[in-house]
Amino acid sequence: MSEETKNKKSGSWKNGLVGGLIGGLVVAALGGGYLAATDNGVNTETGVGMVDKDTGEVITTNVSVDVTSDVTEAVAKVEDSVVSVVNMQSQADGGLGGAFETNSMQEEDNLQTAGEGSGVIYKKDGDTAYVVTNNHVIDGSDAIEVILKDGTKVEAELIGTDIWTDLAVLSIPSENITTVATFGDSDALTVGEPAIAIGSPLGTNFVSSVTQGIISAKNRSVETDITGDGVVDWEVTALQTDAAINPGNSGGALINIAGQVIGINSMKISSDTVEGMGFAIPSNDVVSIINQLEANGEVVRPVLGISLLDLSEISEQQQETVLKLPEDVTSGVVVAEVQPDSAAEVAGLEQYDVIVKFNGKEVTDSISLRKEIYASELGKEIEVEYYRNGELQKTTVTMTASEPTL
Repeated sequence: MSEETKNKKSGSWKNGLVGGLIGGLVVAALGGGYLAATDNGVNTETGVGMVDKDTGEVITTNVSVDVTSDVTEAVAKVEDSVVSVVNMQSQADGGLGGAFETNSMQEEDNLQTAGEGSGVIYKKDGDTAYVVTNNHVIDGSDAIEVILKDGTKVEAELIGTDIWTDLAVLSIPSENITTVATFGDSDALTVGEPAIAIGSPLGTNFVSSVTQGIISAKNRSVETDITGDGVVDWEVTALQTDAAINPGNSGGALINIAGQVIGINSMKISSDTVEGMGFAIPSNDVVSIINQLEANGEVVRPVLGISLLDLSEISEQQQETVLKLPEDVTSGVVVAEVQPDSAAEVAGLEQYDVIVKFNGKEVTDSISLRKEIYASELGKEIEVEYYRNGELQKTTVTMTASEPTL
């Protein structure tokens, strides 16, 4: 540090000290009259707290500040519906004591916390309340415990899971449930509007933590490794937010300024060079999935049975020489491979076909195609428009269920 910088800093510090001393001298000079004009040491005109005139102890003021805002009101509406979710798993008993216990006692004693996350109570029906969380929060569990905001612990039953959207539904007794969350319309969100995350980052020690940010982007395609083999095999369509999301926030609520759940926090990009990039499953997708999980315990999706590439990933030269596309075709999805006996093969789709419309809706990329496929009904006939060797053609696909490769 240069001498000039030191002198400046020293001067600044001294000025502050001088100011403090001057202020102290003024108070001291006026001290006798000041205390006489106060109510128990508090200036009745300014509300400034001083010291108790009887004991000489420092006291607080009796002035309250109204800190109510749109954010605090939004949090108040939903915070009681956000819970902690504990993944309990059986652990091998390394001691001798277990040998003298009953099997049921051993099983219960060997359950230990394997992971913690968050969840949102969204429905109360008679004696049962329903909680949505992430699939990865409860994956591999032998038992699941839900901890309410007031600390009450209840055993949860797993209703159903969906690995592809990373969602799960649990049921718990409703006797202690006073608040359920409501869902907002994630399609109506505006980039830049406030977003508030509520959950239990780093576990139950930090339950009901609130962080605030904005909606950074909509319809983000986030590559994920579903099978855990280190290979990207799925893309999740998510909301992006800069509201702080940490381990333990998974399954918690992302809410708007109206206190509505607009997403279920699911993941973040964790890197020394990255900050403020968290992702949530959009509420409209959440509602569709949890309704199916409640009804069937699983989600059955229609699929085409193809692997694909966005047209934007294909060079202009290949678009012209291999796909033979007209120059005015600038978006769509290229069929990279057709699975045997799939709906696509039955409909006559072939490798290198470029799908541009599905069920009357324009297909711009794989995300838009996937959205339309999942919105269609099993058994329904869907018209597909595509280019083959430069010519626009049509076919009808009957939607069937299979393992979701698309």
